[in-house]
Amino acid sequence: MTTTKGYACPATPCSLEVDRSDEFDVTFTKPGYQPQMIPVRTKVAGAGAAGFAGNVIAGGVIGMGVDAATGAAFDHTPNPVNATLVPDALPSAQVRNRKARRGEAGM
Repeated sequence: MTTTKGYACPATPCSLEVDRSDEFDVTFTKPGYQPQMIPVRTKVAGAGAAGFAGNVIAGGVIGMGVDAATGAAFDHTPNPVNATLVPDALPSAQVRNRKARRGEAGM
């Protein structure tokens, strides 16, 4: 698993610590399987939204700016990132079964 920000894990499952404001793409690869890329984006966190709104009352624009600059108001989505890899080629028995169901000549 690698990301466009340079994060990597040699095996999965794994956990990474990333800045809350980082947006990146995660690519999962494994020999014999098609790679899968999943975008990870930021969104205003559930509690962050309330805190962000609370900044208008308590801290005004300065409080909102601090939360936005530090990423404290953000969460990543999806989190966790899950991927199901698809084999490059189906085993020959599965190919024959699919052809048989479609009425094609088997080998």
